[in-house]
Amino acid sequence: MTNFMTPIEEFSQKLIQNLERVIIGKRTTIEQVVIALLCQGHILIEDVPGVGKTMLARSLAKSLGCTFSRIQFTPDMLPSDITGVSIYNQKTMQFEFRPGPIMAQIILVDEINRATPKTQSALLEAMEERQISVDGKTHFLPSPFLVIGTQNPIEYEGTFPLPEAQLDRFLLRIKLGYPEKNEEIKILEIQRLNHPITALNTIVGEEEVLKAQRMIKDVYVSDRVMRYIVDLTHATRSSADVFLGSSPRGSLALYRAGQARAAINGRDFVLPDDIKILAIPILSHRIVLDPSARLKNISSYQIIEEVLNSLPVPGGDFNVR
Repeated sequence: MTNFMTPIEEFSQKLIQNLERVIIGKRTTIEQVVIALLCQGHILIEDVPGVGKTMLARSLAKSLGCTFSRIQFTPDMLPSDITGVSIYNQKTMQFEFRPGPIMAQIILVDEINRATPKTQSALLEAMEERQISVDGKTHFLPSPFLVIGTQNPIEYEGTFPLPEAQLDRFLLRIKLGYPEKNEEIKILEIQRLNHPITALNTIVGEEEVLKAQRMIKDVYVSDRVMRYIVDLTHATRSSADVFLGSSPRGSLALYRAGQARAAINGRDFVLPDDIKILAIPILSHRIVLDPSARLKNISSYQIIEEVLNSLPVPGGDFNVR
């Protein structure tokens, strides 16, 4: 194993440990957030209110020393409420751009499915191109840039389901879930006087983040692991319960996220286990179920699990260049 991976492992562990001071008992979820950060991807958190979605986003921004913005989506929100507007200045006799909340580095988009499709689409260019267009002018977004979208899975009244095109922009779909009893007791204890986020310090800087994002691209992925990735995505397209399978973007997402997970664990090569662990959060929101599968109450998570169980896992030495 080469030494160039050490900085990423140290960077990741420092960040994970800092986030665990606020988010108790959710190490796997925190690791997935760090993976998305390293991959320059975005996260969709689908969970009930009160489990720490907002705190996770705020803690990440504070740990990185990044600017943070929270956008509460509502049905009456307009695209300009997100991107910003150009306002005419009578003194200078020119239009001036007033940036919207999207011009931050860590963006929490709360209840993303409550806004209309027109407003939801305002996020597409920002998430994919890292830029926005207002009145014909392009404004580049800062780096690093990460969107964390949330939606409540139990409330459907007054919501607009995210279209497949927008779901595909999210690298990972994750859940925080309720804490265990002992973890919830610890949450009560640490918040007895003050919330732990108030004492959270910046432990890594923007330059470290950008450097780590560049370095994970050097993590080696063997031909057998690449074929395993492609076999997984192709299997979703041939499943009888799937109307529309994962696109090549799903393969690319698995490839890059596998590199990030390997780096977090101190390896400069990807194992099939990295891909297996990431398959559900990366592929489950990239498939469209057949209507018959919905009638049978089959979930996209079950489909990916079946695909994983049906494919043989490659063996051998995956560090051979």
